Amino acid sequence: MASSILIIDDERAIRNVLKEILTTEGYKVDEAVDGEEGLKKFSANSYDLVLCDIKMPKLDGIEFLQQANAINPDVPIIIISGHGNIETAVDAVKKGAYDYISKPPDLNRMLITIRNAMDKTNLVKETKVLKRKVTKVQEIIGESDPIKKIKETIEKVAITDARVLVTGENGSGKELVARWLHEKSNRKNNQIVEVNCAAIPSELIESELFGHEKGSFTSAIKQRIGKFEQANGGTLFLDEIGDMSLSAQAKVLRALQEGKITRVGGDKEISVDVRVVAATNKDLLQEVEAKNFRLDLYHRLGVILIHVPSLNERRGDIPLLVDKFLQDIAVEYGQQPKIIDAKAMEKLQNHNWTGNIRELRNVVERLIILSGKTITAADIDSYVLLK
Repeated sequence: MASSILIIDDERAIRNVLKEILTTEGYKVDEAVDGEEGLKKFSANSYDLVLCDIKMPKLDGIEFLQQANAINPDVPIIIISGHGNIETAVDAVKKGAYDYISKPPDLNRMLITIRNAMDKTNLVKETKVLKRKVTKVQEIIGESDPIKKIKETIEKVAITDARVLVTGENGSGKELVARWLHEKSNRKNNQIVEVNCAAIPSELIESELFGHEKGSFTSAIKQRIGKFEQANGGTLFLDEIGDMSLSAQAKVLRALQEGKITRVGGDKEISVDVRVVAATNKDLLQEVEAKNFRLDLYHRLGVILIHVPSLNERRGDIPLLVDKFLQDIAVEYGQQPKIIDAKAMEKLQNHNWTGNIRELRNVVERLIILSGKTITAADIDSYVLLK
């Protein structure tokens, strides 16, 4: 597939010459007559490179550069400058432009610069692919009916931007559901940002979510970007949402309604494009009755409801989970996987798992450390069924 280039220049003759040359070289070329039109096209389409003039009506090249870098900093932008604008062009490079080319352009130098920039673009893409392979999301293990239903729901819902509320006991795998919703979404190339609402003091939760301006409170010694801004273009996972203060709930509701946030101590509205997935181990409707949670926020969050069953509700999946943990932990320890006999597995299936999957993994790790080559029923009695 041909690489695509956006040419932004208010001189038609320059655009025509560049388009003819680049098309001959096999590139797909798009044009814009000024920075404003260029920014609209840049926002709406995917380009591999931009050639941009400096002096243009409506929006000049420097303003375009700054706004385009905020949208997608991975796309190289080459500034085209008149002789009188060289100093400005050098400044543009300092502000993030890949390079600058003087008018009239030296065609050989221009093509070499474009090829080098394209190499950089391809390297960035390859690096992202490698990072995604390294950080591959752990699969959802299980063949029980509740787990099959969760997998089916994720397949249907992930490609939309619908907000999802995930419920279930601690350690049951709510975070994994959120990660798969992101992994299978159109936002997967951007971040999933996680916030544990229960772990942050109520007086700091608003700063954590929305950021703050320098000097907005005693310890605010510099500006801070909040989780909503960090997750822009991606997914924000609000874990333990039921523990969020009512004042923070009101601001989250506004952010969901308007797609805008305001940093603590600031007055500027900042637009954010975030898909929110929330999770809780609480019954939020009971929290609403107790006046601890806003009903309007509950309805905003719960467009799609996914309930993750406890491990005690899906005992048939325990052998699959144990086998997976035996393999994974053996790799971590650089050992051969241990074997677990049938009676030991039966005891694990009949155990009361108050800590769910998190507890099961810890137990398997304990058994690997303390047991012989084969994990037996006696090992379960000794190391799991503690009295």
